[in-house]
Amino acid sequence: MRIAVLNGPNLNLLGVREPEIYGRETLADIERAVRSRAEQSKVEIEWRQTNDEGEFVELVQGLRGRADGALVNAAAFTHTSLAIRDAFLAVRVPFVEVHLSNIFAREPERRRSLLADLAVGIVAGFGPLSYLLALDALLDHLNRRGS
Repeated sequence: MRIAVLNGPNLNLLGVREPEIYGRETLADIERAVRSRAEQSKVEIEWRQTNDEGEFVELVQGLRGRADGALVNAAAFTHTSLAIRDAFLAVRVPFVEVHLSNIFAREPERRRSLLADLAVGIVAGFGPLSYLLALDALLDHLNRRGS
């Protein structure tokens, strides 16, 4: 089974960007933890991060036929990008929306997700653990589906 992990803008700055909100772990730390968990389940991980909305759209479009599912932390694009939403509508790959912080307890503009209704589910507010919880949930969903 192959799972893509797509990370959006500014996540490359984890560990130094607003540590009181996002913690001190880096994106590389989170990637290592996800890959370790995936290995236990014999799952292949493709890990990507981009600050560019157009590139993110290309990554989503590239999921069709290459990934059984995805973990998606679109970061700020979550709240703003109809283009990314449209890409997910087109490819119809099951995904779990992931956020390190609880977006529903933040500023009003961060409480809206343009992806939530397309996602299998959302995991938010558990810091780096959010990725692991999301991976477990996605794998459970895909296994129940028979993928």
